[in-house]
Amino acid sequence: MPLLIICGWCQAQEEEESKSGRLSPKEFSIPPSPVFDLMGVTPSQINRTSDIRDFKVDWSFRSWRLNPNIAIQAQPLWELLYKRKPLLKYQQAGYLMQRLSTLDLSVGTVQNEENDRRIGFSVKMNLLKGKDPLMSRGLYDDITVRFEEEETSVRLQLKELQAKLDSSTNIVEKAAIRNEIASVNEQLQTFHTRRQAAIAERVSLFVAEHWNAASLDVAFGRVFTYQSDSAGSLRKLRLNRNTGWGLWINGGVPLGKRWLLSGLLRTTWYEEQVDFLIKDQVTAEEIQRSAVAENKLYSVGVNIRYGGPLYSFFAELLYEKKSLKTPVEALEEVFTAPAGTGIVSSSVQWTTVHPTTISVGGDWRISRNVIINYGMRWLLDKNGRSQAFTPVAGISCMMR
Repeated sequence: MPLLIICGWCQAQEEEESKSGRLSPKEFSIPPSPVFDLMGVTPSQINRTSDIRDFKVDWSFRSWRLNPNIAIQAQPLWELLYKRKPLLKYQQAGYLMQRLSTLDLSVGTVQNEENDRRIGFSVKMNLLKGKDPLMSRGLYDDITVRFEEEETSVRLQLKELQAKLDSSTNIVEKAAIRNEIASVNEQLQTFHTRRQAAIAERVSLFVAEHWNAASLDVAFGRVFTYQSDSAGSLRKLRLNRNTGWGLWINGGVPLGKRWLLSGLLRTTWYEEQVDFLIKDQVTAEEIQRSAVAENKLYSVGVNIRYGGPLYSFFAELLYEKKSLKTPVEALEEVFTAPAGTGIVSSSVQWTTVHPTTISVGGDWRISRNVIINYGMRWLLDKNGRSQAFTPVAGISCMMR
C-alpha cells in the first residue's frame, strides 16, 4: 500500500509538470541516492551514473515491513544558479561551472537487520559526461516552428470568421459560422496538449538513443550506525565497517545500443572494535577486553546491464578486502598486554567482512518520474561458501 501511494503521488507530480510546460530531458536515468550507495542498501551496488536536476526521494526495503528507510537528494548549486534561469545560461557556462552544477547532496537513514539505525550523508559530482541532455540545442526547434505556424494560422482563421459573423445578416449563415468558430476554438484549446505530446515523444526518442551514455562520478560521504532499542532511541555507536567515511568513483561506458558496462572503486575509512581475552600468567584468570583500531575497506566491482530507457537487467560482482587482514594484526597495532598477562590469540574477534557479493536484478521506469529497482544479493565467504541470499528492492521518485 505505501508503495502504491508513493507511485500515485509521483504520477500526479508528473502530470502537473506536463501541464506547466516544463517537460524537458534532464536525465537519462534515475539512480539511487549516493548515500544509499555508501550504505550498500541498493539492489545494485554498482549503480548507473546519472546526475539529476530535481529533488528526489528514495525508499529502500528488504522486507514488506514499513521501515522508515528514506533518502532525500538535492542539487543546491543547480537550484541557486540555473533552475529558474533560461537554459541558455547553463549552455553558455564553462566546463567548471557545468560540473559544479551537478554537485549533489543526499541524506538518508535506514534500519538494518540487527535493528541498528544508520544515518548518513553524501556529496557527489559528475566529472565526465558522454552526452548532456541539457546541451541538446535545437531538439525542439522544428516542433516549435510547426506549432507556432499552426497557432498563427488558426488565430487568423478565427479572426476572419468573427469578422464574417459580425457582417452577416443571414440567420442560417450565422449559425453555420458559429459552429465553425466553436470548432476552431476547440482546436486552440487542444493546442497546448498536442504540443506537449509532441515534445514528450521527442524526449522519449532522445532518452532512448542515449540511455547508456558514458559518465564518470566522484563522491564521498559519512555514515553513523547506532544500536537502538525497540522505541527507536539511539544507543552506542557501532565501531565497524558500518560507521565511517567513504570515497569512491563510479563510471560507465556503453557497449552498443543495449548494453552498459559500469565499474566502482571505493575506499572506506573506519574504526574497528576488536574484542579479546587477556590471561593472567599467574592465576590463569581471563578478562574480557576490547580495543579500537583504524582500518580501511577496499571495494572494487563491475556491473553489466542490458536493456533500454524503460527497463534493464543487470548482473554484477563486488569484491571487498580490509587493509588489516586479521584481527590479531589489528590488535598488535593498538594494544600491548600489561606485564604478567598475555593475549589469548584464539579469542581475538572483529566484525567479519565476507569478500564476494554476486547480485542480479533490474529496474523498471514506470513513468518519467518514478523507477523501481529490484535485485537478489548472494554473499560468499573467502572459501566460496554461501553466507546469505538477500532480496533487495527500492523506489525512487523525482519531486517535480
